Amino acid sequence: MTKKIVVIILAAMVALGMLFAVSMLIARMILGTAETKLTAKEGIGLVEVRGMILDSKDTIRQLRYFLKQDGVKAVVLRVDSPGGVVAPSQEIYDEVRKFAAKKKIIVSMGSLAASGGYYISAPATLIYANPGTITASIGVILKLSNIEALMDKIGIKSYTLKTGKFKDSGSPLRELSKEDRAMLQAVIDNTHEQFVRAVAAGRKLPVEEVRKIADGRILSGEQALGMKLVDRLGTLQDAIEEAGRLVGIKGEPEVIQPPRKKIDYWDVLVDGMEEKFSGTLRSATGGMRLMYEAE
Repeated sequence: MTKKIVVIILAAMVALGMLFAVSMLIARMILGTAETKLTAKEGIGLVEVRGMILDSKDTIRQLRYFLKQDGVKAVVLRVDSPGGVVAPSQEIYDEVRKFAAKKKIIVSMGSLAASGGYYISAPATLIYANPGTITASIGVILKLSNIEALMDKIGIKSYTLKTGKFKDSGSPLRELSKEDRAMLQAVIDNTHEQFVRAVAAGRKLPVEEVRKIADGRILSGEQALGMKLVDRLGTLQDAIEEAGRLVGIKGEPEVIQPPRKKIDYWDVLVDGMEEKFSGTLRSATGGMRLMYEAE
């Protein structure tokens, strides 16, 4: 009986190993392993920011890559994002600002380039938006939940040991005190002021003028044009053609895609498991993140 169990376990392990190997092979075939080689011809680089801004590394990597390529005369940054976490948005903003000091970078806004999506666009050489693009939403949001009543209802008690009265501010396991609220509001107000100053600097507008519309309101691309938050109305193709004109490329410029990041499949597996665990842990512990995000 024992031998049968051992054989079954070994067979299961071999089967799982083979399944993993086949999965890696398929992923390698689909995604590739080597970085894409850039064409030697002159053209316009294209960097895309899509979805929530949770991390800045890939966008920064692409911008820095294009900055080093002599054949890439300018970059179009396509933004289709509702925003995201504050710090990565600030890091991308800073990289766009540095890029614009050396090469032209034109933003093309898709259907949504709001809050953090607008933040990263502000220091570009030129901003294009579609008339119906949803943009602006200059503001900061911090969402907190309280499950204290639910915990009481199901009979679970929670105990917290801390070194200071603010250490568990925002915990879902207790009420938010007036002092907590005041402290958190001060952080939000300061982060909001950073947003206002960043837009004013990027767009070369008076701070007070930006502050008047920095109340979280969304704007259409057409409205944003009237408020000097974007420069022109137009499509992605319009932005690419304008980038070509600005750097003296005659005719339709060639669009150059960024190199694909080399994939370590073991890291993909490990990172996926880590993110799943940390996401669950954040949810359970009421993880706190300031967001430049359109609601």
